[in-house]
Amino acid sequence: MGNVLAASSPAPPPAGSPPTPGLVTVPPGFTMPPVSGLGTTVEKKEPQEERLPNPGTYEECHRKCKELFPMQMEGVKLTVNKGLSNYFQVNHTIALSTVGDSNYHFGATYVGTKQLSPTEAFPVLVGDVDNSGSLNAQIIHQLSQHVRSKVALQTQQSKFVNWQVDTEYRGEDFTAAVTLGNPDILVGSGIVVAHYLQSITPSLALGGELVYHRRPGEEGTVMSVAGRYTAPNWTATLTLGHAGAHATYYHKANEQLQVGVEFEASTRMQDTSVTFGYQLDLPKANLLFKGRYNRASPPEGNVLFVRAACFLILTHDCISDFLCRMGQAVALKKILGPLA
Repeated sequence: MGNVLAASSPAPPPAGSPPTPGLVTVPPGFTMPPVSGLGTTVEKKEPQEERLPNPGTYEECHRKCKELFPMQMEGVKLTVNKGLSNYFQVNHTIALSTVGDSNYHFGATYVGTKQLSPTEAFPVLVGDVDNSGSLNAQIIHQLSQHVRSKVALQTQQSKFVNWQVDTEYRGEDFTAAVTLGNPDILVGSGIVVAHYLQSITPSLALGGELVYHRRPGEEGTVMSVAGRYTAPNWTATLTLGHAGAHATYYHKANEQLQVGVEFEASTRMQDTSVTFGYQLDLPKANLLFKGRYNRASPPEGNVLFVRAACFLILTHDCISDFLCRMGQAVALKKILGPLA
């Protein structure tokens, strides 16, 4: 009897083998799949939406194309800059014109210690006075992280000619600004300009402008809308309003060549104009050339020698009636102190 019971009982597991988990017996040659715990769950993180960039200000919509056009000047201009400290700089400018009156300007620039970025510090005070006593001055200050304000005034000898106050708010994906110009409570005149620009996509921005002006016997409002599309190497901008249309196209062909086209249509003048401009940069030769062509005016060009032996030489040629008449202007700018 004892032999029968001994034969029917299962053989004990060999020494050193791991015990069978739970009450489940695994036959030889088979394995159990791992069972995950009931309390552990894998959460999938939802992709975060890409934030839209700040579109900049409404006034900067056409700036890229405008910066390609050369500066108009006739005569000789000499400018001497001197940095008195890291925050204060003065300059002297003598302009000898072949068309208008010659003049002398003294300017000063102060940059504060509130550093917001490697290229921005506040407050900024800029002033310029000429030999007749006329003054142009600006004060720009960053009041908070999103609010920036600017005060500008202009005098003609001892009389105030223009003054305005700007307040700008920059959000994450929009910019709103209000400008108050030449307000006169006693007479009841002034100009109020409101700007708004909103990023719709990373490349597209839409906005509008509202201008309200009032003076004795006249009052009116002008509204316009704008759209700007920005690609990696080109920018197209269109502004439409009651006064007409304004369109610009900027294209960066390569590191040396940039071109732009500007179209303007005026409903009041019943006229349209198209201007083509380009900028050619030759860094190895320290040479920068800007040209412009418009059917209503002769071709113009500026040649700028940058950082050549501490001198900045600007040459401007009017090519109209080239064989009989050529106007040239040369500006010499001597920089005292280290170059930027």
